[in-house]
Amino acid sequence: MRQISEAFATRLAADETTLCACWRFTRRDGEVFGATDHDADLSFDGVTYSPSAGLGKVSFESGAGLAPGRATADGALALEFMQAHELDAGLWDGVRVDVWRVDWRGPEHRAMIWSGVLSEVGRTGDAFSAELVSLKAGLERRIGRVYSRRCDADVGDARCGVDLVSASFSVSGVVGAIPGGLTFTSDALEGLASGWFTGGRLAWTSGVNAGLVQRIARHTGNQIEVAGSARGVITTGDAFSATAGCDKAFETCREKFANGARFRGFPHMPGPEAVLAGPAAGDANDGGRR
Repeated sequence: MRQISEAFATRLAADETTLCACWRFTRRDGEVFGATDHDADLSFDGVTYSPSAGLGKVSFESGAGLAPGRATADGALALEFMQAHELDAGLWDGVRVDVWRVDWRGPEHRAMIWSGVLSEVGRTGDAFSAELVSLKAGLERRIGRVYSRRCDADVGDARCGVDLVSASFSVSGVVGAIPGGLTFTSDALEGLASGWFTGGRLAWTSGVNAGLVQRIARHTGNQIEVAGSARGVITTGDAFSATAGCDKAFETCREKFANGARFRGFPHMPGPEAVLAGPAAGDANDGGRR
């Protein structure tokens, strides 16, 4: 139950109210920004909340259970403090968002109605989209390791140890033909085994998408298809670098990357058939091996 002062409760019960919503955005780099749907600046707790239409149509969902509440916001880049280059650089991913219902006649009369993070932030042209997820989403994060036959490391990270910069696992080139919006060919891929880069990463090093990193959804011959959405249209001559992908299977780790000794999974785990199997029929069941 939300705790509010008696004075604020009295104002809420009045026939006429003077309420507005105030959003506080706290980035991971420590920068704090404020926005409100009121038509004038409001200040409290050391933050100034400036008028903005960028988050005017937001609905919040929450419940008494542990399922995370969600909200969505779409609009033009009307928030002056939310710059396009910062969105592209990922500075607004995972930003903490706190929302208050405030009496604009006296901002000391307020109640927090929602807290969460920006979990999905994207931009297309001059428009942005964002998904807000409540703090209860943190209860869904995995803590510790999961026992699985597949590896739980990311290829190339410290636990994996594979050097993706080596010529065997990386390639640089330029875009040739473009059969589709997110599919292109490149002479740099000639002679490489199909699927070698599937699941890997592609970083754009020139063109309108320079600096953007995308997952490689499919690699066939001299053709690559990237997943997600690009910042701008992929064009002939755009330069890129790509690194090999891994499906996290032990055979792939051993055969493709020669890294079986550092495999971070449990390939010899017994399957469900071992759990469901009964005593061996026709043999002496003396507690030894089956």
